[in-house]
Amino acid sequence: MQRGTTLERRIDVVAHRLLKDAPGGGLRAALIEVAVFVLKQAWACVFGATLLAAIVAARLWYPDDAIVARNDALTITAVLIQIAMLVFRLETGRELWVIVLFHITGTVMELFKTDVGSWAYAADGVLRVGAVPLFSGFMYAAVGSYMVRVHRLFDLGFTRYPRRWLTTVLAAAVYVNFFTHHWWWDARWVLLAGVVVLWLPTVMHARVWRRTLRLPLVAVFAGVAVFIYLAENIGTWAGAWAYPDQAVNWQPVSLSKLSSWFLLMIISVVMVTWVYPPRRPDIAQDDDGADAAASAPSEISQAPVTGAAPAPPAPRRRRRRRAGAGLPS
Repeated sequence: MQRGTTLERRIDVVAHRLLKDAPGGGLRAALIEVAVFVLKQAWACVFGATLLAAIVAARLWYPDDAIVARNDALTITAVLIQIAMLVFRLETGRELWVIVLFHITGTVMELFKTDVGSWAYAADGVLRVGAVPLFSGFMYAAVGSYMVRVHRLFDLGFTRYPRRWLTTVLAAAVYVNFFTHHWWWDARWVLLAGVVVLWLPTVMHARVWRRTLRLPLVAVFAGVAVFIYLAENIGTWAGAWAYPDQAVNWQPVSLSKLSSWFLLMIISVVMVTWVYPPRRPDIAQDDDGADAAASAPSEISQAPVTGAAPAPPAPRRRRRRRAGAGLPS
C-alpha cells in the first residue's frame, strides 16, 4: 500500500492473513479479484457516499419544522464527517490540503454559478455565504477525497503521463471557462479535445490483488464522470440543489452535465498530482496482466538484494504463492 493511513495498514495486514491461502487461478480467484476491486472503490468513496447518504436521509426524514434548518444540519454533518475522517485516520493531513483546496475552488464557483442562475439552493439556514450553503463545498471536497484515496488504494502507476505543467495549464483553462462561458465563447469542446490529446497515450496501472489492471486513462476519466453524474441525480432528487428545469418537478439532470463533470474532474486530478506526482509502475507485468509479485508483503518487496545464488525450486514456489497473498491497497 502506498502512503496508507495507520488504519488502512492494519486492515492490509489482516487482509494478507485472510487471503494468504486463496487460490491463484480459476473462478474463485476471479471472484476474489472482483470483490477486492469493489471493496477498494467503496473505501475510496467513503466520504462522498456518507455525505450523499446524509443528503438523502435529510430529504426523507428531516422535519420541516426543526429548529436547525436542513441546510445547516447538512453543513454540520459534513464537518463532522470530515473530522471523523481525520480522527479515525481515514485521511492524512497531506491529503486534507488537497481536499481543502478543492473545497475552496468549488465554493468560489458555486457563488458565481448561483448568482448567474445556473442552479439554486433552498433559501434556509444561516451557515451560508450569500446564496450558497456551506455544505456545498464538501460535495466538491468529496470528489477530491476520492481522487487522493483511490490513488494509494490501487497503487496507481502511469505510463506516458503528460508533463504536469501542461496539465496544470489545461486545468486552469478549464476552471476559467466555467466562469467566462457565460459572457464569452464556451471553449469546453476545445478543452475536451485538449484532455484527449494530452492523456490519450497514458495508460493507468491499478493493482487490485494479484492482477494489475491496465486501462486507458481517458476512459477512466469518462467512467468516473458517469458515476459523479449519477450521484448528482441522487443529490438533486433529494433536494440538495436544483437546476432551473427542476424547479417545479424533478427530472434527471441533463446529459450535457456529463461534459461539465468530466472537465471538473480534470481539475481535481491535476491537484492530486501536485501532492502525489504520477509515477511509473513499479513492476513489469506478465503478458496476461498477472502480477503476483506486486502483492508481496512488505518484508518481501523491501528485502535487499544480496547477490546470493538463486533459491532452489521449492522455496521459489512457496515465495510466489506467498507473494500473491494479501489485499493490495
